[in-house]
Amino acid sequence: MPSGAFGKFETTMLVDVDRMIEEESFRLVQSTFLGPNANSPRVITFAGIDSGNGCSLVCVQAAEALANNVPGSVCLVDANLRTPSLPDFFGVSNHHGLTDSLRTTGAIREFAKKLRPDNLWLLSCGSLARDSSTLLNSGLMKTRIEELRKEFDYVLIDSPALNAYSDGVVLGQMSDGLVLVLEANVTRRESALKIAEGLRAAQIKIVGAVLNKRTFPIPNFWYHRL
Repeated sequence: MPSGAFGKFETTMLVDVDRMIEEESFRLVQSTFLGPNANSPRVITFAGIDSGNGCSLVCVQAAEALANNVPGSVCLVDANLRTPSLPDFFGVSNHHGLTDSLRTTGAIREFAKKLRPDNLWLLSCGSLARDSSTLLNSGLMKTRIEELRKEFDYVLIDSPALNAYSDGVVLGQMSDGLVLVLEANVTRRESALKIAEGLRAAQIKIVGAVLNKRTFPIPNFWYHRL
């Protein structure tokens, strides 16, 4: 192999993977938010089966793809109160966010940070405390979700892993539906089926599924059957 050929191949491979991720983020957005149905969901919770399967990144990519393809406003909500990560993706502070909005008064938009593009916003996790997770299960959280629904055209909520905590179930019940995130070669089929059954029992609509961290594209035919 000629000198430098491997590096060129590696770069090309990374570009192809990035393009694949962008394309499938758009397909997820298209099938979930931009369908022909006038009653398409506007508030969606993203939840992984297991911790560390890239759910936060999937949620960020979906929000960016949505913001780039609609004229309306899009708000990302970091509801992973134990290990918040969304501010890191955008290089902004976690200060003054969701938990602060649940402890004080003020319009919900006052706690959100404007990003790029101009129609994309982030409601970061905010100040952490012992009662942070309890706040998610409160009546005030339901009120704040309804405020988000009124203030923004679309709301995407990043939730903790379903195998570890019940937060995703609580948030899913406040949303129009839930996107499941699975990790290729890691998520067990039995675990995924059990989680899905539990969500349906809780009357949470599963509006999509993402097989993350794979190295091959999913054909359109199979993508729509996930």
